[in-house]
Amino acid sequence: MAAATAAGLGTNVFLFRDARAAPDPVLEAGPVAHGSLPVPLVLDNGSFQARAGWACPGPDPGPEPRLQFRAVCARGRGGARGGAGPQVGNALGSLEPLRWMLRSPFDRNVPVNLELQELLLDYSFQHLGVSSQGCVDHPIVLTEAVCTPLYSRQMMSELLFECYGIPKVAYGIDSLFSFYHNNPKNMISSGLIISSGYQCTHILPILEGRLDARNCKRINLGGSQAAGYLQRLLQLKYPGHLAAITLSRMEEILHEHSYIAEDYVEELQKWRCPDYYENNVHKMQLPFSSKLLGSTLTSEEKQERRQQQLRRLQELNARRREEKLQLDQERLDRLLYVQELLEDGQMDQFHKALIELNMDSPEELQSYIQKLSAAVEQAKQKILQAEVSLEVDVVDSKPETPDLEQLEPSLEDVENINDFEPLFSEETPEVEKPVATVQPVFNLAAYHQLFVGTERIRAPEIIFQPSLIGEEQAGIAETLQYILDRYPKDVQELLVQNVFLTGGNMMYPGMKVRIEKELLEMRPFQSSFQVQLASNPVLDAWYGARDWALDHLDNEDVWITRKDYEEKGGGYLREHCASNVYVPIHLPRQAARSAEAQASGKGSGASGGGASEQA
Repeated sequence: MAAATAAGLGTNVFLFRDARAAPDPVLEAGPVAHGSLPVPLVLDNGSFQARAGWACPGPDPGPEPRLQFRAVCARGRGGARGGAGPQVGNALGSLEPLRWMLRSPFDRNVPVNLELQELLLDYSFQHLGVSSQGCVDHPIVLTEAVCTPLYSRQMMSELLFECYGIPKVAYGIDSLFSFYHNNPKNMISSGLIISSGYQCTHILPILEGRLDARNCKRINLGGSQAAGYLQRLLQLKYPGHLAAITLSRMEEILHEHSYIAEDYVEELQKWRCPDYYENNVHKMQLPFSSKLLGSTLTSEEKQERRQQQLRRLQELNARRREEKLQLDQERLDRLLYVQELLEDGQMDQFHKALIELNMDSPEELQSYIQKLSAAVEQAKQKILQAEVSLEVDVVDSKPETPDLEQLEPSLEDVENINDFEPLFSEETPEVEKPVATVQPVFNLAAYHQLFVGTERIRAPEIIFQPSLIGEEQAGIAETLQYILDRYPKDVQELLVQNVFLTGGNMMYPGMKVRIEKELLEMRPFQSSFQVQLASNPVLDAWYGARDWALDHLDNEDVWITRKDYEEKGGGYLREHCASNVYVPIHLPRQAARSAEAQASGKGSGASGGGASEQA
């Protein structure tokens, strides 16, 4: 949470950072091999943020992933025609101007768009210094969602093996990798993982180090829905600042100013107290301009501004006169040329020219020439008079008592006088007043502040009470109780001894205390339980995948090789301690057997018919 208030803006006033992502540098090529084994690449393929780095063996494998970027991309308007190509992640800078163009390969937290996923992988390999033109000659550890559909894994395997030519890949669940990282090595443990991310919240029971996929549950709520709910709350509260209340700023409020209430109803009662509200409300300062037009102008400045506006109007009319004079002069020259044809006796060309001009006789031509000549001469005189009056105004102008009569344009000059009426409103000369006595009507800074009070707890509360946003789903507490009720008493006691919290949506202050309170209410009297928060809920999934890759670098039983992909298909999965459960589908074989049965049935029927005929 931001601790310091904005200087000079009052107490509990916070400025929006409006952080703009810096483009990622293209790093040098990483370690190629450790001994005879190539160094694995670890990719945490999250729906909010992607993280990529090397699993370097040794005592110091590296502090953090080398690459972190938002898992979105936007296509330029030029596309393949030579214009700006697709931009990915941090190359987009600020997301708000491109919000309507952003595309994600994920549906919830499952990648479904192979083309966009390829853009994210290209971006990762390029900025890690890996050439993906020929092949990526590194094993890859890739995170995936809980109970990923076989079709999604098949697309991902096809992309990795066919497009990038990798030697082998291992899939694992991000929350299980985080659990693996935060537990002692070589320890088979049981527990209950509560993982909440950008799109979904999962509750995963772990029995003897393996996922019990039959009893894991998903809640379709996460940080994305909380940000959207907070945006709607503040837009209803401040309809005058709809455009300024953006999703990026709502995410900033969630990350730095929101918290989980231990008791939601009791916390709302506290907010009803004026003193508590004044001490805990966070005033988010929107950007604004402190200039008020006409609020601190003296009479001389107003008069000078009026003079400048009048001069601009005269210049505009002068340009229009010159343009009109040029067009009239060109038309007059054309008519005089046609008259010369008549005088020279070239009658055929003269009659053709008359038809083009839509005229019937030489007399009509002569009449048009006279009228146009008079109009051209009159326009030249007006231009000369306007230039002379403008010069006199520049030389003899007196700011104290400006002579507006000399500068007043005629009705012909000011064709759109109604558009400029506010500029020439009649005002009585005011007595000069000191500038210090003229004060703005209201405080602009206070007008551009968002008072975030109960919204600090209402937005993150939706994962415990989805009904706040009209979702017919169970919250974390109800889902937790439902999962525990599916096990015997002794297994329940074993699971609650290791309740593990991970994921970016678990970083709210007060989250661990709230989970402990919910468990205390649902567990038997004087029973024990233990709740543990991941050391780094955001990055521990990547750290765990890196640790797992280093521990299983030479264990071929947990990696999917190209041979496995070609023989068993893209949906094939080798199970390990952090993986999903592989459930193969045998639909094609069943269909083939049914077809064979139908064919054999038809054949036996035909032979029976022939025997009856012979009889």
